[in-house]
Amino acid sequence: MAIWLTEDSKIIVQGMTGSEGRKHTDRMLAAGSKIVGGVTPGKDGQQVDFGPGAGPLPVFGSVGKAVAETGATVSVVFVPPKFAKAAVLEAIDAGIGLCVAITEGIPVHDTAEFWAAAQGQDTRIIGPNCPGLISPGASNAGIIPADIARPGRIGLVSKSGTLTYQMMYELRDIGFSTCVGIGGDPVIGTTHIDALAAFQADPGTDAIVMIGEIGGDAEERAAEYVRDHVTKPVVGYVAGFTAPEGKTMGHAGAIVSGSSGTAQAKKDALEAAGVRVGKTPSGTAHLMREIMTAVR
Repeated sequence: MAIWLTEDSKIIVQGMTGSEGRKHTDRMLAAGSKIVGGVTPGKDGQQVDFGPGAGPLPVFGSVGKAVAETGATVSVVFVPPKFAKAAVLEAIDAGIGLCVAITEGIPVHDTAEFWAAAQGQDTRIIGPNCPGLISPGASNAGIIPADIARPGRIGLVSKSGTLTYQMMYELRDIGFSTCVGIGGDPVIGTTHIDALAAFQADPGTDAIVMIGEIGGDAEERAAEYVRDHVTKPVVGYVAGFTAPEGKTMGHAGAIVSGSSGTAQAKKDALEAAGVRVGKTPSGTAHLMREIMTAVR
């Protein structure tokens, strides 16, 4: 089992004819993802050849046409920041079930606009500024390396792409149901809470790793959700214990002021909700290893 992305997911790539889109389409195909086409305005009817085993994939001029002709359920967005809002809005209008916005550097007001447009619609947005999500052995939508973990029963949700990769590698022998990189921008589509709820409901997930970082109050709100709604074991890690006050660190959303948004405040909130919090990524993986050993 997995959340949101399965071996049956039919994926289109917005921006497949660009250098990044083509490179990562090739990687997703190699991971076993079911890519059914790409979307580039003005290139309707063209094809892109991905070599033996994959063959040529069709390019459509719009997401609506791609969905109508392929039955696509997922779109991965690899377009420059200035075109990203239009790309995501087009995916929403086409009724795509899952839109994974990889693009970094999208203006916050653009993200807020397509986030608002998705409310009450059929489209779940992952990102932007994220690595996407992977259900190991089933499908990969984004840029997460497919060869660093095998299928298993741990769910992972993370703000940080790099720490997503590290945690997958640390626990590669146990394996994951789905790993979701939600991105660290101030406005994102899917949150920690959304992923926690999905993992709680997934019969194929036995325990959850949640990775956060300094800035904002997303982790504190997630801690409240865990306390009230999650019965599965949750292990957490918060990046940024050494960050100086008042500095923006890495992701655009990671800024702290006083005690608000600090790693310690988030750690305290998570532990108060019954979440075991590691001091380092490796320490966090060790805590999850203990839990999974007990589950087995």
